[in-house]
Amino acid sequence: MNAYIALFLVAGACFGLATFSCRHWFSEGPHKPEDAIHPASLGGRAFWAMVCTFLWPIMIVTGINTAWVLAKRRRALPQKP
Repeated sequence: MNAYIALFLVAGACFGLATFSCRHWFSEGPHKPEDAIHPASLGGRAFWAMVCTFLWPIMIVTGINTAWVLAKRRRALPQKP
C-alpha cells in the first residue's frame, strides 16, 4: 500500500512541476491575470507543486472543465470569411 501512496504523491509532484506555467487553467480561469505583481518565483513553484501533490486528480478535472469552456467559446465565435 505504501508504494501506491508514494506513486500518487510522485505523480502529483510531477504534475505540479509540469503545469506551473499554465496554472491559471486550474484555478483562476482560462486567462492569465493581467495585474500579476510578482513574477514566477521558486517559492511559487514549490507551493504549486505542493498543492498539486495532494490535489492533482481534482486539478485534472478542473483543467478538463476549463478546456471544455474554451472549446465552447471558440465554437460560439463567428468564423471569419
